[in-house]
Parts: sequence; structure tokens; C-alpha cells
Amino acid sequence: MKKTILRIAMPLLLVLFFSCKEDSKIKEKETTIKSSASENYNISILIDLSDRISLKKNPNSTMEIYQRDLGYIKSVSEAFTQHLKSKRMRQINDKMQLFFNPEPENPEINSISKELRITVDKDNASRDLLNSINTTYSSKTSKIYESAIKDDKYIGSDIWNFFDSKVQDQCIDKDFRNILIILTDGYMFYEGTQIKEGNLSSYLTPQLIKQNGLNTNDWQKKFEKENFGFTKIDNDLSNLEVLVLGINPSKNNPFEEKVIKAYWTKWLSEMNIKHFEIKNADLPSNMDKIIKDFILKKE
Repeated sequence: MKKTILRIAMPLLLVLFFSCKEDSKIKEKETTIKSSASENYNISILIDLSDRISLKKNPNSTMEIYQRDLGYIKSVSEAFTQHLKSKRMRQINDKMQLFFNPEPENPEINSISKELRITVDKDNASRDLLNSINTTYSSKTSKIYESAIKDDKYIGSDIWNFFDSKVQDQCIDKDFRNILIILTDGYMFYEGTQIKEGNLSSYLTPQLIKQNGLNTNDWQKKFEKENFGFTKIDNDLSNLEVLVLGINPSKNNPFEEKVIKAYWTKWLSEMNIKHFEIKNADLPSNMDKIIKDFILKKE
């Protein structure tokens, strides 16, 4: 009798066991999707408006540097709106903003940049707003570059000072995924911020790389042994992710690209930034997937 009951009950128990297991998998999957979709993004874009974008000094017959920048910004904006559209309206609480350091003297540029500080939350989220973000960013950033090139007054790039005094307050918010996109050729120089401590400096130029003797085959050995790099900043930026786009080394030194990336890698690592990527200048069509994968966490 007992054996008969067991023979009848066993298949039912197996069905219930596997059914519960499948339910558990489905719930786990749903939780993962909801968690990913409800993540709040805080995206900042830092533009290097130095003479790297000058049509006179750095002409490019394939595609001008400023046009590449605009293409990268378009990809960032599209990734941001794609993220927003993956969420329910009541879950939306995301931000995107644009910075320069130092701020350009042209008041028009500063005015436009303020218009590009976008906050989307459950109170103002609408399909119309979401659909307008890409157009707004595209048209207004074009005006910024056109105005800067027309002015032809390039005061340099103070990225070091931006990290030292502004990143913590302006680019990092609690309970957000904080992402900083930097558009730069990899060099840094600003007249007002020139700090040098031994072989560490707050600036990096082709002349400095040559002067430091980092233009030979054993550059890496020298870099590590003599402690070259950017001046260290004592900030813990472990809750910030950084994507550097547009590295454009001088053609006079075959090791220049590796040296620039070594400076940046060491510096970002010292600030405890765990997720960062440093990419060379390339056509926007080639960079689109890289940018969107970084922002949307696609491995």
C-alpha cells in the first residue's frame, strides 16, 4: 500500500519541485530586469575646448575633431534616452549635464551649457521630453563648438583642476550611477594650474613627454622607475565611472599614445576609479557601440 502511494505521489512531488524552481528563476530574472531598469543615471560630459578643436592648428581631412566630438555626444545622448525609455515613467530619476574647465569667456557658450543640464523625473517625464533630448543636445552642442571655433580663443584645458575641485560636487550624487565622459586628446595644459612635484605634474604636453625622455623604446621602464605621472589627487572617486574619448597623440613620437594612456590609467586608478576606459579618436560610427556599451553596461 505504501509503495503504491509513493508511486502515485512521487511524480506529483517532482512536478511541484520543478514548477517551484522555474517560478523562482522567473522571479529572479524579473528582479534583475527591474533592478537594471530602475537604476538612476547621472551622466556628465566634460569637453576640452582647447586648441585641439582648432581648424587652423589641427585640420583633419577625414573628419574634423569637433565633428567627431559631436558624434560622440550624439551617442551619449542616445544611450541616455534609451535608458530612460527602458524604465516606467514613475521610476525615472536621471540626469545629464555638460561642463567645461575653465569656463569659456564667451557668455553665449556658458548660457547654452546651462540649457544642457537636463533632469528627468516622474514629475516632468513625458514621451515628448524624452523624444526631444537627442535633438536638443545635437543642436545646442553644435552651437557651442561653432562659437568656440569662431572666437578662436583657446585658453587651454584644466582637467586636473576639474578632478581636484569640482568632480566630487558636480558629477557625483548618492544613489545614482555616476558616469563622466571626457572629450579630450589626452593632453592637459592650463596656464593657471601648473603644479610639478618631482616627475609628477598637473599638465601633460608633447614637449613635456619629450623633455622627460619618454620617447624611446624603454619609456615604460623609465615611467615606472622614476615615478612619472599626473600629480596625485587625494580624492576617493570609487563611485564614479569614467570614459575618456578622443586620445590623439602627436605623430612625432611612436610611443606617445602609450605614454598618454599610462598617465591617465595611473591617475584614474589612484583615485579608486574602478571602471574606466580610454579610447583613441576615431570616426563616430566606429565609436557608437563602444560608447553605448559602456553607458548601458553591455559586456
